[in-house]
Amino acid sequence: MIFPPRFKPVFIAMAAMAAWATATLSGCASYDAAPDADEVAALPRHPLVAVTPWTQASTSYGNPLGWQHYKLPGKKPSDFSYVIDEGRTAMSATANSSASMLRQVLRIEPADLGQVNFSWKLPDLIQYADLSLKELDDSPVRVVLAFEGDRSKFSAKNALLSELAKLLSGDELPYATLMYVWCNECEPEAVILNPQTDRIRKLPLESGRSKLNQWLAYERNVRADFERVFGEAPGALTSISIMTDTDNTKTLAKAWYGPVKLIPRSH
Repeated sequence: MIFPPRFKPVFIAMAAMAAWATATLSGCASYDAAPDADEVAALPRHPLVAVTPWTQASTSYGNPLGWQHYKLPGKKPSDFSYVIDEGRTAMSATANSSASMLRQVLRIEPADLGQVNFSWKLPDLIQYADLSLKELDDSPVRVVLAFEGDRSKFSAKNALLSELAKLLSGDELPYATLMYVWCNECEPEAVILNPQTDRIRKLPLESGRSKLNQWLAYERNVRADFERVFGEAPGALTSISIMTDTDNTKTLAKAWYGPVKLIPRSH
């Protein structure tokens, strides 16, 4: 694909976004068929994502690969480590001008979507972070849910991002992602669109400093939140991740996450 010189900066930025979004949200194609025990044993494991009380307490959904430390192309990875904080099983995340995630690849059909339960604790905000601005789009905590959907509904811009993603990674841009976040000044529960694609939307659960340095627990209805944020019914849930990032603000941030659990809908 060849672009006129005057458009190259735009397309380079969009290509970077496509690579980030694909790395963040894709993954089902690689794990449609669960590997057998010998294949799992042969897989390289990040030492911080080996079986710990946090990973055992968090959702596994039958995926033998479990939670993986997923590093984003061109990004310095954040640090994750299992800890006990205030007597709680927790995953500590530290970002230093970095961005990466712990991710669980899975598949939950729309009819089975129920609740997601999680908790987090935050010692401080990220100075100058603004989730609505590309150059300041960092969050000290994110719980990220990725979904399938009909890509024929993509706008021209999102279709181009999807094409770029496929060129860069071999996978198309996933249909939608919902991020639960903590922002500096925004209104809690007010939807924030990603500055480069509206297929990534953020739902702030907290804002400001009043609840720092305390454990906060949440029970969210996945279907209801998706329908409110995207204005349509969700497709299959294909992955869930935790992420602490400061790659845009070039700052230092720390957070703790409690176990992340998906509770399927009762039929």
